[in-house]
Amino acid sequence: MRILMIGDIVGRPGRRAVKENLAAIRQEFGIDFTIANGENIAGGNGVTRETANELFGYGIDVLTGGNHIWDKKESYAFIAEEARLIRPANYPPEVPGAGYRVFPVGDCKVAVVNLLGRVFMPGVDCPFRRAEEILAELSAVTPVIVVDFHAEATSEKMAFGWFLDGRVSAVLGTHTHVQTADERVLPGGTAYISDVGMTGPRDSVIGVKTETIIAKYVTQLPKRFEVAGGPYQFDACVVTIDPVTGKALGIERIRNFEA
Repeated sequence: MRILMIGDIVGRPGRRAVKENLAAIRQEFGIDFTIANGENIAGGNGVTRETANELFGYGIDVLTGGNHIWDKKESYAFIAEEARLIRPANYPPEVPGAGYRVFPVGDCKVAVVNLLGRVFMPGVDCPFRRAEEILAELSAVTPVIVVDFHAEATSEKMAFGWFLDGRVSAVLGTHTHVQTADERVLPGGTAYISDVGMTGPRDSVIGVKTETIIAKYVTQLPKRFEVAGGPYQFDACVVTIDPVTGKALGIERIRNFEA
């Protein structure tokens, strides 16, 4: 089984990158299931029904979230009702939506889990303890479990990968919008990468107009962030998994650039 994970999709340029790259990548790598982090798909912050449905139409099977998932308040009802959209599981249980779900893929089942880190991030429940609770349920359902760990600190991400090694198929980091070159299969059979990267405007500062971010650093004054234009980049990774054991057999990074 081959699962594609697309790095944080940012605004219209990111959605266009998916439109122009996904079908060919699915065919080239023989992808069975596609996950993408979608917390920034609507204007660079949050998600809307329209932007999510656009991406589902391009072939994405599941969208995961992060700390920006709540930025569009009008989307709360959509988050609550759309089974293909997952928000971090370690938010309080009263918030809309679900933090993990199981999806049929041919004769198999794939569990997708979304968790939020705590270092330099908003206060949430412990992702380590929450993962233990979730695995107690999912381990009896399917061996194929993919975790999107949306976190800032690489140290926390690495610790989380080792914590879950041998118990999930993959721990794939998101949030920093910078693809890391540390992909590997850990000794227990869990595929790991600190950050899958960003799918959005290449000539930017993690998706935002460069002049805006530079001015913010120079002046220390608040600035309204706007998604940059120009050519895009498409960051993703492909994880190959044994559907019987749930163990990862390999992980490969993808980086495509618009000319």
